[in-house]
Amino acid sequence: MASPLHPSLAWRLFRHVVLLAGSAVFVLPFVWMLSTSLKPADEIFRDGFHLLPQQWAAVENYTRALTQVPLLRYLFNGVVVCAGILVLQILVSLPAAYCFAKLRFRGKRLAWGLVMLSLMIPFQATAIPLYILLYQVGLLDTTAALILPFIASGFGIFLMRQFFLGVPDDLIHAARLDGMGEFELVWRVMMPAAMPALIAFSIFSVVWHWNDYFWPLLVINTTDLATPPLGTMFFRNEEAGTDYGPLMAGTVIITLPLLLFFLSAQKRFIEGVTLSGVKG
Repeated sequence: MASPLHPSLAWRLFRHVVLLAGSAVFVLPFVWMLSTSLKPADEIFRDGFHLLPQQWAAVENYTRALTQVPLLRYLFNGVVVCAGILVLQILVSLPAAYCFAKLRFRGKRLAWGLVMLSLMIPFQATAIPLYILLYQVGLLDTTAALILPFIASGFGIFLMRQFFLGVPDDLIHAARLDGMGEFELVWRVMMPAAMPALIAFSIFSVVWHWNDYFWPLLVINTTDLATPPLGTMFFRNEEAGTDYGPLMAGTVIITLPLLLFFLSAQKRFIEGVTLSGVKG
């Protein structure tokens, strides 16, 4: 008889089957996307599904995806927007999180409550006021319109604060005794200590804004400023149409940087999420 600390073989098998089934739900769309990107148009719409194409059209599909629309330009725009947002979010989130975690000031509980409240408000609820504001200042259809609304991240402040709560106060006191000011302490002591949480937040931020379709669709009209998801729409409307081979090839190219980014930082991502668990 298996003890409570050592689950039975049947339970372990059941657990792994459930986990594998859940993984398949998320992986199968990507497998279908990759498979479709390798097939010619007549085979995509043929009855039945074959994982590997009977007639390979990978070269044609990927060549069309890279040459018939400025796909590399869309990728570059995505890198610029995501990097700009991430850098500005870190510049705001780290000092704010340090203040909430380690400093005492009047109105702290109210300010923290407002940060938590911001997490409950979906971005779509504030999209129209932001759109009107950008229109009034003449920033519509610019790269700044894609970056500025996201520079303050309530989630980033929350995640960093949770991590900073676990940093010993003795480390901060020692830095102050060495003559460090508060801002110097944030960037020279707290930021290196919070690197796992920072990498975890970076993955969340980059994935969210790289895949964002709603906001760029509102504020961008110029094709040259399109981000990858918006560029996919332009590609479908102008070039691919119902030819899903090149369309899926372009989607694979757009998805690949995210996959490589996550795999390269996977260990730090798990570590950061684990160490940033909810603390009082």
